[in-house]
Amino acid sequence: MEHINSIENSTIKKIKKLKLKKYRELEKMFLAEGHKFLDFKYSPEIIVIREDILNDKFIIKKVEKFQCRKLVVDNKIFIQLSSQENSQGIIIVYPYCESNINNIQSDIIVLDKIQDPGNLGTIIRVADAAGFKDILLSYGSVDCYNEKVVRSSMGSIFNMNIIYLADTDIINFLKEKQYNLLVTALEKDSIEYTNIELKDKNAIVFGSEGNGVSKDFLKVANETVIIPIYGSAESLNVAIASGIMIYKVRELRNKK
Repeated sequence: MEHINSIENSTIKKIKKLKLKKYRELEKMFLAEGHKFLDFKYSPEIIVIREDILNDKFIIKKVEKFQCRKLVVDNKIFIQLSSQENSQGIIIVYPYCESNINNIQSDIIVLDKIQDPGNLGTIIRVADAAGFKDILLSYGSVDCYNEKVVRSSMGSIFNMNIIYLADTDIINFLKEKQYNLLVTALEKDSIEYTNIELKDKNAIVFGSEGNGVSKDFLKVANETVIIPIYGSAESLNVAIASGIMIYKVRELRNKK
């Protein structure tokens, strides 16, 4: 393990910059924080260890199983890198996950300009739990490698094929591959989610928290779908709505 004592160290500076999207995209690396990430097999580039964690033999044993650089820093340096108030003392630098639009094979989730990192992380986690593998996001959506997204995904980000495209490119891809577009939107002719019918390949489209699904997706929808509200709430959080829809699609798939 390498002991680093200066915030001016070049590697520490590089890690700190990964908090910003432009540097993540430049370096093709991202940050994850917490002991939980030591349980995943996805190979890290660097593990940063707060020096007091060296006393925790259980955690250090997990750290030692990885063949990567391991940096030990004091609390003052660690605070500069951490995004959590009560950090567990472990920060991991990962390479970007591999993603390829040519690997998409079955039902997919489309997210149209999702903004909230917690929502995106939760959607990734729910999609993974329901057995989905592919998510398309339109440009303008939150970065899936944002630290809060990564944390909210609880490691599911490593299991998903996540691709960012322009709206028109997403639509062209879905039309070319003959996807059935189920678009969540409050329209006059929208059907309840319990009445959807699946085709061979289906794309479930969710819109942004503030504006919903864009007109471009509504124009090409095979069906617009709603989740009815029986109480007094004005609307559902997009992560909750996606969970309901995603598991309905899984339920229908399991019956076939």
